[in-house]
Amino acid sequence: MIVQASKSVFLRINEIFFSLQGETSRIGLPTVFIRLTGCPLRCGYCDTAYAFSGGKNMAITTILEQILAYQARFVTVTGGEPLAQRGCLQLLSELCDAGYSVSLETSGALDVSSVDKRVCRVVDVKTPGSGESDKNLWSNFDCLTGQDELKFVLCDETDYQWAAEMLLGQRLDLICPVLFSPVHGKLAPEKLAAWILRDHLPVRMQVQLHKFLWEDGPGR
Repeated sequence: MIVQASKSVFLRINEIFFSLQGETSRIGLPTVFIRLTGCPLRCGYCDTAYAFSGGKNMAITTILEQILAYQARFVTVTGGEPLAQRGCLQLLSELCDAGYSVSLETSGALDVSSVDKRVCRVVDVKTPGSGESDKNLWSNFDCLTGQDELKFVLCDETDYQWAAEMLLGQRLDLICPVLFSPVHGKLAPEKLAAWILRDHLPVRMQVQLHKFLWEDGPGR
């Protein structure tokens, strides 16, 4: 990998760690995670509230040098909400320039149209059960491509019905892969699986692999 970045651009980084990807179509792949500090949303099921604050300022050059040591091919930029920091767009582009296969995990509340097109944008669609469905930026759907992904995190059957109606009504599966995920410890995975099969939905069901492997989070 090539390390080239502007030393003048800093981001607030909560943590950088190496683990298996626990979600999305990249599940199971050894991945470096760059977790940015801060998020404007407060989803009821959030499992990374510790990233709302803290961390340290790091130059993009330093970030690239640190992840180089892991000798990984895949990098995920996450949060919090990574796009809430202005320098995130440059970080994503420079990760791609360095030769990494890069994914971005974003809440769907902020504009993703300026994200480097080489990045796989994993965009959450906030359901009523999240308490933040009014924050969805619907225009994001217009710029997604087949290499991106839409993710619905579901609290209960009401969330499932809401998500299914949106999926089928707007044919979101024709835009990009769609993921349905149960809130860990709240919605039983077998229930969600049964509903998807019953309704023949064109979605990929996923569970958070890291929750089954490590109680305290990915690789902890």
